[in-house]
Amino acid sequence: MKQTLFAVVAITCLVASPALAQAVHDPHAGHVMEMQGGAAAGPRNQNLPPDADTAKPQLANSPRHSEWVDVKMANGPSITTFVVYPERSTKAPVVIVIHEIFGMAEWIRGVADQLAKEGFIAVAPDLLSGKGPNGGGTDSLGDKVGETIRTLTPADVVARLDAVRDYALKLSSANGKVASIGFCWGGGMSAQYAFNQPKLDAAVSYYGPLPTEPAAYAETKAPILGLYGGNDARVNANIPVAEAELKKVGATYQPNVFDGAGHGFLRQQTGQDGANMKATEKAWPMTLTFLRKYTESGSQRSQ
Repeated sequence: MKQTLFAVVAITCLVASPALAQAVHDPHAGHVMEMQGGAAAGPRNQNLPPDADTAKPQLANSPRHSEWVDVKMANGPSITTFVVYPERSTKAPVVIVIHEIFGMAEWIRGVADQLAKEGFIAVAPDLLSGKGPNGGGTDSLGDKVGETIRTLTPADVVARLDAVRDYALKLSSANGKVASIGFCWGGGMSAQYAFNQPKLDAAVSYYGPLPTEPAAYAETKAPILGLYGGNDARVNANIPVAEAELKKVGATYQPNVFDGAGHGFLRQQTGQDGANMKATEKAWPMTLTFLRKYTESGSQRSQ
């Protein structure tokens, strides 16, 4: 049943491209049009994550230390992972940053850098590591990224995230708390990781698809923050299911729906006639408050 769910998450978040026609609905299909028809971008608010257009300059100008590491798995390929460290004098919580259906991209690295700016060690794995030609990852797959990400099974994703979490817990500058955050496909995977990893300290899901099967929620321990666009009925349809089932098991779930915002609003902040920016301006501070509540030293989960 869980494998079916992961396939649905992949299909519903899959992006169509001219080189790879897909026979499924593409929630990102309107993003290019949003960028063309959205409000003109003003001066960037440095307290918000970059959008798709400003990630590259943020990474180029960041004063924070970043590096690529290979995270070893007990069985399977090494997971190529981008790590960014905050500038702080005390040990920091770790946030695993889970990419969209696009695989490891510049934008997700920009979000990781923004989290490091806010005091977190950001660890962004390429979950397609080993799936490309000659054992490569996202960069080696070309226009096969979306097609390949659908081949990841529930066991694949959980095993890879567990390996990354184990790596994070061993970092000498980490405080022993680990959360996850993800977007679209990654938002679904962040929630799924909370459903499957009882030791996760918190999870944030940006517009991630949710299960319809009650059994999927039964083992959840980690608190979950959900952030959704109001114009994303396909994803939002299962919020009531998640609320009911997570309440039954005593897990914290805080869904927030932002009027007028579309799917992918954090990446496409100028879209939906300003609604995406309004959503970003509300969602990001909520994200930081939630993560700090459950991951800073001395914090405790609600159960």
